[in-house]
Amino acid sequence: MKQIEAIFLDRDGTIGGDDTVHYPGKFELFPFTAFHINKLKKHNVKIFSFTNQPGISRGFAKVKDFKEELKGFGFDEVYICPHGHDEGCSCRKPSPGMLLEAQRKHDLTLENCVVIGDRWSDIVAAEKVGSIKILVRTGAGEFTVNEHFDKLKGIKIDYIANDLNDALTWLYKKFYFK
Repeated sequence: MKQIEAIFLDRDGTIGGDDTVHYPGKFELFPFTAFHINKLKKHNVKIFSFTNQPGISRGFAKVKDFKEELKGFGFDEVYICPHGHDEGCSCRKPSPGMLLEAQRKHDLTLENCVVIGDRWSDIVAAEKVGSIKILVRTGAGEFTVNEHFDKLKGIKIDYIANDLNDALTWLYKKFYFK
């Protein structure tokens, strides 16, 4: 049975909020998110946030504010793409730049890592590096399932979960945790 090295969690719509951006100070976690972050940490699984936040490049928020908030939620590391949709960076999902940066920094085998998100771009980024892919129906997840499934053609999603709680319950049953 495969041991999970790290879990990458998208922010908006996956760990809390909805399908829109709620800037730091106005963002609320789902009630079960903190419980699961703490439980995973007890199993020595690295927990990373990875999120596209184009509002940073437009001056609506600062990287520092997102990082402080997410670290306060218990994340080991925070990866943020601050670029707009048209800036052509390599970090913005669906590009795997944030996942590759974490791989280098933490010496990860990305095939032993899990990506959980609510958008097609989270799943495509995970596919590009061979990670386990879980799509949650919260946030933009239902829209992704119903309207953007064409962008996921040829990609085997490992699990489609009702929410983060369902996703992690599935993971605990399916994979090895120390």
